[in-house]
Amino acid sequence: MAILNVNHICKSFGPFAIKDISFEIEPGYIVGFIGRNGAGKTTTLKSILGVTKVDSGSVTYMGKSTVDSNVKQELGIILGEFTYYRHVKIAKLTKAVKRFFVNWNDDTYNEYIRRFGIDENKRVKELSSGMKVKYSLAIALSHEAKLLILDEPTSGLDPISRDEILDIFRSIVADGEHSILFSTHITSDLDKCADYVIYIKNGEITMSGDREEIINGFRLVQGGMDALTPELEHRLIGYKTNAFGFSGLIREDDIEIAKDLMIARADIESIMLYNEKYVNEEAMK
Repeated sequence: MAILNVNHICKSFGPFAIKDISFEIEPGYIVGFIGRNGAGKTTTLKSILGVTKVDSGSVTYMGKSTVDSNVKQELGIILGEFTYYRHVKIAKLTKAVKRFFVNWNDDTYNEYIRRFGIDENKRVKELSSGMKVKYSLAIALSHEAKLLILDEPTSGLDPISRDEILDIFRSIVADGEHSILFSTHITSDLDKCADYVIYIKNGEITMSGDREEIINGFRLVQGGMDALTPELEHRLIGYKTNAFGFSGLIREDDIEIAKDLMIARADIESIMLYNEKYVNEEAMK
């Protein structure tokens, strides 16, 4: 049984809208939700959580609506950077926060505080950005949440702190019972930990599935300008030119037409770039 089902949700904000967003998440997986800034990632997450009321569609967690306040007790949520109560000590903040969760477990919390190396005598303002994320994760995991929904949890972290957080993500889902849905624009994070990827562009999901299957569906090609024939140009999803020739992204199914060019494995970052910045509008028609 899927832990989360998102069914055809739509939400309009003037000229911008998320449209017909659908996907599901199984227990034991990490799902990366990617797209450029303004693509609709945060709007979608807030709609899933009921923070933003959708115009149509539905979202269920283990078969129950996420709008239900009782369901929110079963979700671990991090939306944005931890910035509130800057002058309060961690121990005092935790004492206040845990009263909101009926399934709070002190033993679990203390285990994560020890594991993450968090000093409860420090004030919030004294925590590094990485420690703030770890503390938020400790709170989220201490009330029996099986699904974590995180908005840009690694944004602003240095590479070492990001790697530590991604290691934590992998350990969290290792039991096959927890799942993580996290939005990001740092595509290298996906290469390190995501099992599945959902790609949103202009408020619509344009790609979703197993990360490796998505990557294997594309190839990077490179050659001189004389090799950029009209037929090849039409098949390229996106391309860019320079003084030495061109480089572009092509579907694996179309690779035969580019067999005489330099061919390399794609990655999530290149797939995004050629779908966004260097997109070939003619090929999209």
